[in-house]
Amino acid sequence: MTDRLTIALAQLSQRVGDITGNADAMLEWRKATRADLIVYPELQLIGYPPEDLVLKPALIERAGVELARLAKATADGGPAMIVGTVLLEDGKLYNALTLLDGGRVVAITRKRELPNYGTFDEKRLFEPAPLPDPIVFRGVKLGLPICEDIWFPTVCAHLKARGAELLIAPHGSPYEIDKDDLRANGIAAARVQETGLPLVFLNRVGGQDEIVFDGASFVLNADGELVHQLPDWEETLVDTVWERGPGGWRCVPGELHTLDPHPADVYHAMVVGLRDYVNTNRFPGVVLGLSGGIDSAICAAIAADALGPERVWCVMLPSRFTSQESLDDAAECAAMIGCKLDTIPIAPAVEAFDTMLSDSFADRSVDITEENIQSRIRGVTLMALSNKFGHMLLTTGNKSEMSVGYATIYGDMAGGYNPLKDAYKTTVFEISRWRNGNLPRLGLGPDGPVIPERIITKPPSAELRPDQKDSDSLPPYEELDAILHGLVEEELSVDDVAARGFNRATVARIERLLYIAEYKRRQAPPGVKLGKRNFGRDRRYPITNAFRTS
Repeated sequence: MTDRLTIALAQLSQRVGDITGNADAMLEWRKATRADLIVYPELQLIGYPPEDLVLKPALIERAGVELARLAKATADGGPAMIVGTVLLEDGKLYNALTLLDGGRVVAITRKRELPNYGTFDEKRLFEPAPLPDPIVFRGVKLGLPICEDIWFPTVCAHLKARGAELLIAPHGSPYEIDKDDLRANGIAAARVQETGLPLVFLNRVGGQDEIVFDGASFVLNADGELVHQLPDWEETLVDTVWERGPGGWRCVPGELHTLDPHPADVYHAMVVGLRDYVNTNRFPGVVLGLSGGIDSAICAAIAADALGPERVWCVMLPSRFTSQESLDDAAECAAMIGCKLDTIPIAPAVEAFDTMLSDSFADRSVDITEENIQSRIRGVTLMALSNKFGHMLLTTGNKSEMSVGYATIYGDMAGGYNPLKDAYKTTVFEISRWRNGNLPRLGLGPDGPVIPERIITKPPSAELRPDQKDSDSLPPYEELDAILHGLVEEELSVDDVAARGFNRATVARIERLLYIAEYKRRQAPPGVKLGKRNFGRDRRYPITNAFRTS
């Protein structure tokens, strides 16, 4: 039995399905520490969340081969490893942790609490395990709750009752606004207080499709003191030193990194999500329409910070309704960011479509159809550039617009990824002002302002007809976003939202627009999740839906 342990915490990224690559990365990080034990995040070997990949027998087989390779590596006398993987036992699939030491797998524990809400579908894939017992390492009983296992009291209480001396909880906990405080001061603090045991919260970093992991791992001692705070968004390895005293195990205090305040956290979530999506899928860069409006301007800035300005290609696609002010603003914005800007007028294509459809439309007045044709011509043009040169097309619609269908399907919704998908318009204004005053810690773009002030202050407009303004069709965004927050994030009724001081007819209209736009959102590209109820993974409404609260 020992009275001193050094436990290395490896806050790492993963590539879902790249089992050999993930194993190689773990072995490389292991070389960087002389700790007794190195711990990796949840399902580090196969990547998290694996979704239906874990239903493929070939993946399970390969995971077993690579786990054996990792175990064999520990025969060198270096650090033991706690590695998350998937295990098939008696026809049942488990989300598991393995302790690798001395060249073999010496212990296994399995996840009991399987999240089945929001972004998670684990009950569909995994078997809930019996209550786990601690595992013994160097004579120390380690409790290894896996992610959701600490979000409820049962597993940690059982581990304590079975003699666990400290808790180490590998996680795959996605970023959400205000989640840092919930993890440390809510969930983890509650488990520490209930059990009287110190707790390690180890999280992964990096983007995976629509979700992004912020890391922000930490260690709490048994008295609730925060003694290690790892940075958010960055891969890092920290050696934590543990000593046994009369009151049990205690972690020696270490560095406390300051986590991103709001809205820097939102901006970094967008940067990391886009960076990893583009790079992991091996696109050379991105292309987007730069309209002279705030949404496309902040998307270009996010892309430059994620990838570098040299990998961002902006295209201005003016029509006869595009103002000179928008042309000037787009040009100034591209220059401030330092990215390429091309201009491709769409008037010839609009005229061609007018001619093509003139007989079919002869007895109909000009309406929103002609506006949408302009947007779809832009979408076709940008997709042609994407196909020809390989750059992924970014869409730039915000959550406020997507909520009420203020977007053109197969037009400005056409593309591969949308950084603003879960950002309300008021958030767009907030992060734009923040970025103009701050160089992001992870940013590859230029220091100083990147968006002309006029873009931020001028009234938003789609510029698809003369003198068009968003406010012609929608309430002011401050009002619209507050209504949408109630309807979407809080799932309130029309009466509940109206009771907050909003016109009931306006709220009822917004609810109707929200529901009838579901078919558009179902066909929208992915984008980084920021809040509790993003469209797609969190909020899964039927397209055909007759229910209304009005």
